[in-house]
Amino acid sequence: MKNNNWNFELSSKKPFLKNPILIVGLPGIGNVGKIVVDFMIEELKAVKLYEISGHSMPNSVFVNEENLVELPKIEMYYKHLKNNKDLILLTGDVQPIDEESCYEFCEELAELSVGYKVSEIITLGGIGLGEVPKKARVFCTGNSHELIKKYKEGTNINTQVYGFVGPIVGVSGLLVGISEKKKIKAISLLAETLGHPMYLGVKGAKETLYVLDKKLGLKINIKKLDKEIAALDKEMKKDEEINSSGSSKKDKDNPSRVNYIG
Repeated sequence: MKNNNWNFELSSKKPFLKNPILIVGLPGIGNVGKIVVDFMIEELKAVKLYEISGHSMPNSVFVNEENLVELPKIEMYYKHLKNNKDLILLTGDVQPIDEESCYEFCEELAELSVGYKVSEIITLGGIGLGEVPKKARVFCTGNSHELIKKYKEGTNINTQVYGFVGPIVGVSGLLVGISEKKKIKAISLLAETLGHPMYLGVKGAKETLYVLDKKLGLKINIKKLDKEIAALDKEMKKDEEINSSGSSKKDKDNPSRVNYIG
């Protein structure tokens, strides 16, 4: 599947999927969505379905562990489940670079979803706060009251988002809106995290995984994330001590000064 800006290249034989659910986790605030989907792909041993490339990605490359450069990529995987529901999982290094390319990308995803007869779409993201939450809350909005109610039942997700959650930027928000035109029910799960560009929102990712695990019957070992959370907490505490001991007089005289980017 190819248009002027996006190329969806099949990586394996096109599978037959039963009532698949598309779960989207691309980089964003705290990289919450990406952490969740990458973890699911690894734990479920999902199979790569598409490698997505295009000229609407950032004009940069990554340096890998072998000190060689790699083009940014977006990938799609699938996993057969035993409950008459299959998964399509979308992850990647980047999001589309601008508004027009984001619309085009989401339109392509929506068309692909129609082709695979996707029953639901779940996009994942983060809500940036001024400090690390002790226990990250997960909020839910979407294009269907019925689907929101389904994911709220038996979980701790908060559906009172009006006035608390602002515009949902990027694929996480736009795909939910565009999916409605294709008559596909969609929700967005948004977990609280620190709104700093260098912070990884593993706590928020863990709470999101609990919701998905319970509602989709994934039976994955979410506790594996605890080591990463402990390491991040230790690193944050260390940074706080360094910042506290090395803070300038200007900072002391201005305690309300913001040291993060939301």
